[in-house]
Amino acid sequence: MPEKIRFASVRPIQSLKLLSQREMASLASAGEEVHQLFRLCALAVLNTGSDVDDARKLYDDYRDFEIEVVPESRGLKLQLYNCPARAFVDGTMIEGIRSHLFSALRDIIFTYHKLVEQHRFDLDSGAGVTDMVFRVLRNAGVVTTDLPPRLVVCWGGHSISRLEYEFSKEVGYQLGLRGFDIATGCGAGAMKGPMKGATIGQAKQANKTGRFVGISEPGIIAAESPNPLVNELVILPDIEKRLEAFVRLAHGVVVFPGGAGTAEELFYLLGVKMDPANSELPLPVILAAPESSAGYFQQIDTFLRSTLGDAVAKHYEIICGDPAAVARSLKKHIKTVREFRMQQQESFSYNWGLAIPDDLQQPFHPTHENMAALQLHRRQPVHRLAAELRRAFSGIVAGNIKEFGVRAVEEQGPYQLRGDPDLVQSLGDLLAAFVEQGRMKLDSSNYKPCFTLVN
Repeated sequence: MPEKIRFASVRPIQSLKLLSQREMASLASAGEEVHQLFRLCALAVLNTGSDVDDARKLYDDYRDFEIEVVPESRGLKLQLYNCPARAFVDGTMIEGIRSHLFSALRDIIFTYHKLVEQHRFDLDSGAGVTDMVFRVLRNAGVVTTDLPPRLVVCWGGHSISRLEYEFSKEVGYQLGLRGFDIATGCGAGAMKGPMKGATIGQAKQANKTGRFVGISEPGIIAAESPNPLVNELVILPDIEKRLEAFVRLAHGVVVFPGGAGTAEELFYLLGVKMDPANSELPLPVILAAPESSAGYFQQIDTFLRSTLGDAVAKHYEIICGDPAAVARSLKKHIKTVREFRMQQQESFSYNWGLAIPDDLQQPFHPTHENMAALQLHRRQPVHRLAAELRRAFSGIVAGNIKEFGVRAVEEQGPYQLRGDPDLVQSLGDLLAAFVEQGRMKLDSSNYKPCFTLVN
């Protein structure tokens, strides 16, 4: 059994310091479902830096872990029982972990009360969803008004090769040398590499105010600990609001190799960029990989062109084997972003002008019924097809990896997808390649698709 701290009491560093007695009581009395969600997220945060890559093993090892929110007249505190000892040094919780712990409390419980109990957000309209995402980010201190455009979002896989990890770190280093901040999904692999590299690059430039923003959602962070380089953590309520937070904060995007989750993010981004309402809005996207992985993005490029048409290629640039070229290209394009937003008198910190279609904002629940209803055909605008493909990848991730999806496929059989036969077949071939390349936590020798094509 792992080493545990039997009891610890901690107070917030900055966030949630000034709360009324009623607000603290509300936090302390959250319902059982929300409490369990916070408990799992807190356990993941406390396990930061562990080599354990299996959420079920983590939950089993710490099944006696418990956490309580205790309101006091001087402010709230958290009481922890049987928690990972790795979160402490000489009996004191590591400061970065303590900060992430209270970020989780702030975003999961506090936002829940605003969302559900106080009905403070309008989630039935696109404008209401965008406003909600902004207010969660503002409450977390992530939206700032005093910085020029310099936040680069980096997407990529959790399970990548050592060469791909080192490449992502070198890209981060080149970005850090040029003064860019980094935002990622806050996990390991291609989410950690850019932050690690940028830390060194910024240090060489004597930049002590570098930002390393981790953007997650409860279903992800509860199963995957944030990497220790994140110094601003924010947890959005679901995957769609998390993705909207990324694109509204981003001044540029780099996509590294990854699996189905990375493909889902890429199709979300393309669904936004290919919407005619966004035709004039600059948002640079670079697909970047070491030379040894150039075939990965050749395969992605072929899939994108075959499904969305050759015109999709104008929305991204592929750079392989040259980290400095990635940074130089972003520097040039982000200058254009800055000039455009100045001309439009648009905010540098939150891209309000970006149009995000309703089908990319509303949560998609990958039930068998919803997967069968996907419209995977080319007889629709390309940005709508991109949104449907993003949902398909979301369901495939659930059916292959997430517990509820795996269980649903076991009980009801594979998802049934309808659409153009060559498109659905290409989707299956791409996913099989991800499995074969070790980009998903699946055994390639026993891999069976979680969906089947229905004519």
